[in-house]
Amino acid sequence: MDSIIKFDTISQYNAYNNTETLHPLVSVVDMAKAAPRQYSKVNYGFYCVFLKDIKCGDLRYGCNYYDYEEGTLVFIGPGQVMGIENNGEYFQPQGYSLVFHPDLIKGTTLGKHIQDYTFFSYDAHEALHLSEGERKIITDCLSNINFELGRAIDKHSKTLIVNNIELFLNYCQRFYDRQFITRDTVHKGILERFESLLNEYFDSAKPRTVGLPSVAHCAEQLNLSANYFGDLIKKETGRSAQEYIQAKVIDVAKEQIFDTSRSLSEIAYGLGFKYPQHFTRLFKQRVGQSPNEYRMLN
Repeated sequence: MDSIIKFDTISQYNAYNNTETLHPLVSVVDMAKAAPRQYSKVNYGFYCVFLKDIKCGDLRYGCNYYDYEEGTLVFIGPGQVMGIENNGEYFQPQGYSLVFHPDLIKGTTLGKHIQDYTFFSYDAHEALHLSEGERKIITDCLSNINFELGRAIDKHSKTLIVNNIELFLNYCQRFYDRQFITRDTVHKGILERFESLLNEYFDSAKPRTVGLPSVAHCAEQLNLSANYFGDLIKKETGRSAQEYIQAKVIDVAKEQIFDTSRSLSEIAYGLGFKYPQHFTRLFKQRVGQSPNEYRMLN
């Protein structure tokens, strides 16, 4: 089994890619400067964004290939592992990478809201596919960051660098919103499959044996990461995946409440609630009436 290469610092990553370290906590790397290398798995101790050059070969992540027809951005968060097992082949890296250490953004607005950029937790096949115009904006952002890195560090450096990284990530957020709409082939039927998955779940014995369906479970069944799935459902429906699941639970519960041969506690357990009072609380929050009041009024 191949060992995993681990980068804890920006300088380690720069040295590996034949790049000068201009700032200890952030770097923009031209991957073409790196020496040819074999495939490997890499653990990053910092944030990484890879811009795949349109004209170079496919980059593999696990057993999957990216589709690079219009260029692709791949996002990796601290502690994540990217790469594949060494197969003995050599390849020449291409494209650019932006890497920045969590310490760079401590105490900044970006540091307080970095968790909002959920694409750092997306799976590889959920990468951001750029149009030619979007790619130009992204490369301009990288150029601005690199410009600041090329200047002598002064009291303005951190603010300007972090602000430019935040601008870069905000553009990425915008482009992902566009992708949720335009990549119909990839996303076709996700909402319908989600609905079918929930119907099958509640028609089975799983609620009683496993509990309520979680967002993570549904995402896994649909071969999506939890964050990407959640963001996609939010974009499609205007509500979170968790809210969608809760609405389904209430819909199923309303139908079952009409069966007066079953107690409300029995219904709650059958839906997957560990405690009947949790069912009562959710039902009242969503419907405005307790399950018992709903049963009596109907």
